[in-house]
Amino acid sequence: MENILEVKNLCKTYDNFELKNVTFHLPKGMIMGFIGENGAGKTTTIKAILDIIQSYRGEITIFGLDNRKEEGRIKEDVGVVLDDMFFPEILTPNDIHKTMKSIYQNWDTKMFYDYLKEFSLLPNKQIKTFSKGMRKKLEIATALSHHPKLLILDEPTSGLDPVARAEVIEIFQNFIEKDDCSILLSSHITTDLEHIADYITFINQGEIVLSKTTDELLNKYGIVKCTEKEFRQIHKEDYIKYKKTKYEYEVLIPNKKSFQEKYDIAVIDKITLDDLMVLMIKGEE
Repeated sequence: MENILEVKNLCKTYDNFELKNVTFHLPKGMIMGFIGENGAGKTTTIKAILDIIQSYRGEITIFGLDNRKEEGRIKEDVGVVLDDMFFPEILTPNDIHKTMKSIYQNWDTKMFYDYLKEFSLLPNKQIKTFSKGMRKKLEIATALSHHPKLLILDEPTSGLDPVARAEVIEIFQNFIEKDDCSILLSSHITTDLEHIADYITFINQGEIVLSKTTDELLNKYGIVKCTEKEFRQIHKEDYIKYKKTKYEYEVLIPNKKSFQEKYDIAVIDKITLDDLMVLMIKGEE
C-alpha cells in the first residue's frame, strides 16, 4: 500500500523535552488518529511534518517528496488545522477568501462559501465576534477549500459541541472517500477516533509507543481483571502493562484469543483508546 506520509527517525531536542526517533507512516486513503497526553510530542511532530520548526533530524516525506526541499510543491495539496492556529481577528471570512485565492491555485470559491453556509458563519462578520467553535469551523472550511490530498489536523474539533463535532467528523469521512485522500488527526477526543480512524499512532514522552490498525487495537487487545494470585500466574510475555487497583489487577494484553486459550481467567474486558492510554502511561511493566 502506497504511503502518503512517512516519518523516519524524527528527533528534536528542547531544554526540557525531546522527540526520540519518531517513526510511522500513513497509507493513502486512510485516517490515522495521533494520540498521547498533553506534552507527549504530538504538536511538535506535526509542526516538524509541516516544516514549521527548525533544527530537527530525521526524514519526512509527503507524497514521496522531501518536506524541506519540496515545500512549495507540497503546500498546494496539504490542508492544515493547528490547535494554536489563528486568523487575525479584524479579518472576515470574505478577507480569508481573498487571501487564500491568491495563495492556492486550486482554491474553490463555491466550496468555501458552501462551508460557511453549512457552518452558519456570516462572511462579512469579523473573526473577533466568533466563538472558539466558530473559529475552528472557519479553519476547517479554509483547510478543505483548496482540494488538498492530505489533511493534517491538530485538535480540529476542540471547542465544538457534540452536534457540530459529529457534523465535522462526517465531513472528514466524506473527504477520504474521494481520490484516495488521507488524514492525520491528532485529538484528545478518542471516542471520535475509535469510529473513524483506520490507524492509531500513540506517542508518549516523545517516543512512539505503538502504531497499529484501530481494528487490531480494539478487537485483539483487551484488559484482564483478576486477583493478585491470578496475576502472578500470567507470564510477562503475555501482557504489556498492568495496574494494581484497590480490589484487583488490570492487565493490558495484546491478544485476547491466545490469552483465553492459555489461561483460565474469566474476565477480559474490551478496550477503549482511553483505557489503552491510561494503562500504557500509568501502568507498570
